[in-house]
Amino acid sequence: MRIALLEDDAQQAELMKIWLDESGHNTQIYFTGRDCIKAMSHESFDLAIIDWQLPDISGDQVLAWIREHIEWMMPTMFVTGRNDPKDIVDALENGADDYMVKPVQRTEMVARVSALGRRANANNNGTQFSVGNVDIDTGKHQLLVDGSEVELTGKEYELAIFLLKHIGRILSRGHIMESVWGRSANLNTRTVDTHISRIRKKLNLTMEKGWRLTAIYQHGYRLEHMEQEDQPARQAVG
Repeated sequence: MRIALLEDDAQQAELMKIWLDESGHNTQIYFTGRDCIKAMSHESFDLAIIDWQLPDISGDQVLAWIREHIEWMMPTMFVTGRNDPKDIVDALENGADDYMVKPVQRTEMVARVSALGRRANANNNGTQFSVGNVDIDTGKHQLLVDGSEVELTGKEYELAIFLLKHIGRILSRGHIMESVWGRSANLNTRTVDTHISRIRKKLNLTMEKGWRLTAIYQHGYRLEHMEQEDQPARQAVG
């Protein structure tokens, strides 16, 4: 997952980043609430980890911004020194998905992050799923449109799967590059644009077929299916 980590203690932030990155995630650190919000205004993330006490605005204000401006229910978890039961209840009632009190242990934190990721993607974690006229079998590395298999290069296939698994979400070019080409990818954003164009053509992602694949100015791309807007990918039956 691509994780936004909001923590003003540099040493603590670097330690948690190591834990998360070594578990296969890609973690971006932000030391102030405003910096985190600024990043989320043009980048996309799969999870936000938030400290409550920050040097500028509070963590609950950042949470409120996320719930107001992020178009999908991105998982959020507080990791904070505040242990008052009222704080915990307030955070959860205002949209946080989990709450950990410092000091935190590596194994528990990684397990909770993984659980939040599984929960967010519960509808498309299987090897087979379908969206509209597209059927995917990741076990067979196969993608069909209207029942016919589509020939894709390796990166085209990975990009198609990434878009279909995150249908309805705005995905930044940086997020796409890291997820499809790898976290250390040093590519021109035109690479993403070129592959998006190929995917659009090969999968026939047109309005006539019930699809809308749009470029979002200063953000990235969003794939939508007109008959299932804002709904997760459904599991294939049989």
